[in-house]
Amino acid sequence: MSELGKQSVESFLDAVADASPAPGGGTSAAVAVALAAGLVEMTARIGNGAAAAEARELRARALELAGEELTSYAPVLEAETAAERKAALVAASEPPARIAETAAAVAELGLSVAAASSESLRGDALTGVTLAEAAAASAARLVWINVGSSEAHERAHAAARRAAAARLASPR
Repeated sequence: MSELGKQSVESFLDAVADASPAPGGGTSAAVAVALAAGLVEMTARIGNGAAAAEARELRARALELAGEELTSYAPVLEAETAAERKAALVAASEPPARIAETAAAVAELGLSVAAASSESLRGDALTGVTLAEAAAASAARLVWINVGSSEAHERAHAAARRAAAARLASPR
């Protein structure tokens, strides 16, 4: 488990609210993906269990990305030239692009788990789908802010569309 994963919720929220650039939006989006994956995993474990291992892997990946995101923006702040800043922004865009892709995978898995779940469990999986969609959209927005139109943004935007499609396809 990452150091971030060992932190209490209260401690993490205090760190987010602190007057420092990290943890910020990217780390928060990744933690939201981990929460979403946890809900999907729980629903799968109580239901048929088949998708629980995949959800667990996605949860671990999201926490790993949250840790990467904690330090990914520091080189941007430390850049001394425009060229250094541009290169740092390109590099800093990679973690949120991967967060968006992970979020899309969680949303799609959550949709599948919800469809196979009983009515009493479906709401938790669908909450996971909705959280994952919000995290994907947030992460894609961060990539756009960093680098505008780019390969990383195209990947993040495609992931956000996949997550939105999963939410829109979910049973009411």
